[in-house]
This record gives sequence, C-alpha cells and structure tokens, in this order.
Amino acid sequence: MTAAGSDAGSSLRPAYAATRVHLGIVAVLFGLAAIGWWWTVGEMRGMDDGPWTALGTFAWFLGVWVVMMAAMMFPSVSPTVALYARMSRSRVLPVAFTAGYLATWAAAGVVAFVIALIATQAAHGTLTWDNAGQEVAGVTLLVAAGYELTPLKDVCLGKCRSPLGTLLGSWRAGWSGAFRMGLGNGAWCVGCCWALMASLFALGVMSVTWMAVVAGLIAIEKTLPWRRVATYGTTIVLVVLGLLMLVAPETLPGLTVPGQSPMPSMSPMGP
Repeated sequence: MTAAGSDAGSSLRPAYAATRVHLGIVAVLFGLAAIGWWWTVGEMRGMDDGPWTALGTFAWFLGVWVVMMAAMMFPSVSPTVALYARMSRSRVLPVAFTAGYLATWAAAGVVAFVIALIATQAAHGTLTWDNAGQEVAGVTLLVAAGYELTPLKDVCLGKCRSPLGTLLGSWRAGWSGAFRMGLGNGAWCVGCCWALMASLFALGVMSVTWMAVVAGLIAIEKTLPWRRVATYGTTIVLVVLGLLMLVAPETLPGLTVPGQSPMPSMSPMGP
C-alpha cells in the first residue's frame, strides 16, 4: 500500500467509527421506543374511556407518561441526539442529553396532571361527555389546529427540524451541561408539540390507537422534507377530527365514547 493510500485509510477510520456510533445511538433510541410501545400497550389495555379518560394516581400517571413520551418522541429526536454525539465526540454524554430531554417532558406531564385535576374539580361534573365534554373535546382539537399556524409553533418546529444552530448557541460542557442542553431541546419540543398532546387528551390519552396517530403526526412534522406540507397537513387532520368530534363522534374510527364522568380518579390519593 502506498503512503497516500495509507493516509487515506487512516483518515477514513475515524469517520467510519463515528458513523457507527451515531447509527448505534439511533438504533438504541428506536429500541427503547419499541420497548416503550410494548410496555404501554400492555399497561393501557382496557383503560381507554375516550376523551378525558381518568388519569389515575399521580405516581402511576407520571410513570406511564414518561414511558409514553419515550415511545412517541425518541424516534423523532434521535437525529438530534446523534448530532449532539458527533459534536461532543462522546459516547456517554448523549445519555445525559437524552435524560434532560425526557425530564422536560416529565415536567410537562406534571403540568398536564395538575391542570386536569384543577379543571375536573372546578367543573363539578360539567365536563362529563353528556354535558360539555364532547364540545370541549372538539374545541380542544380545533384550538390545536389553530396553534399549528402560529408563529410560536413555526419557531419551535424550526428548532426541532434544524437543531444545529440551537446546539451551538446553547453549548455547555460536561455531564451537567449535556443534561441542561437536553432540557433546552426538550423545551423547544414541548413548545412544538404541546397542542398535539392536548389533542391526545381530547381523543383519549389511554388510547394506544390515538397515541400512535399523534406520534405519527409529530414524526411527520419533524422529518418530512416539505415542512409547510407537513404543518398544513396536520392542521387539516386536526380540523377534521375536531369537527367530527363536535357533530358526529361515532364516525371517528377508534374513538371510545365515554359513558361516565371524565377522570373520576384524578387525585394523588386515589386508588
């Protein structure tokens, strides 16, 4: 082998090794997502009561929520984690980055639980399906559709789709820095996806079917090359779902129409 050939081979080896690491990270995140889906399907079996399904106790809901977020979000965030791994040149710091990302979604779950608890207690039964529950669910879906077209959604989605500038602008070294960067990336993701998550509550947060639909919409928005097509497509889907929820909920495939009050065990002290 010539000297030039040897030098070329030496320069290719680090790039090849880096590519293997990045592919490994993506594979691990997809594997964890698959485990999350498998666990969620088993845990939620028989628990879907449709819109405003009971969330159970705080500890149980938070545990399920974190696994749900891992299942739904890891596939779409894996390119960002792989990019961070390449920039940090580390095989372990991406773990802290991912933990920070998931911690942000855990905090969002806490906020969602508290809001649901307060709303349920303040409504005094008016949010049952036969009272205002159906209308609130439909309006929630339409509000989620409207948020898709707001400047804030556009900014947050841009950060999620093109994370390089965000990572460079918030770069911090070490484990704590990686965790904080994960928190920041997760915050942009929450800003991008909170309305879609609200639509999941309106369709049935314990429904694996609607969980898959929302996860699919999130993945399309973050990965489809045609950004506007993805955003407007999601908007149309949410508008159609909202209108059907208001006028003909029985036509929505996979929707469980509630027969009881929403979220009856919404209390940290529940059974």
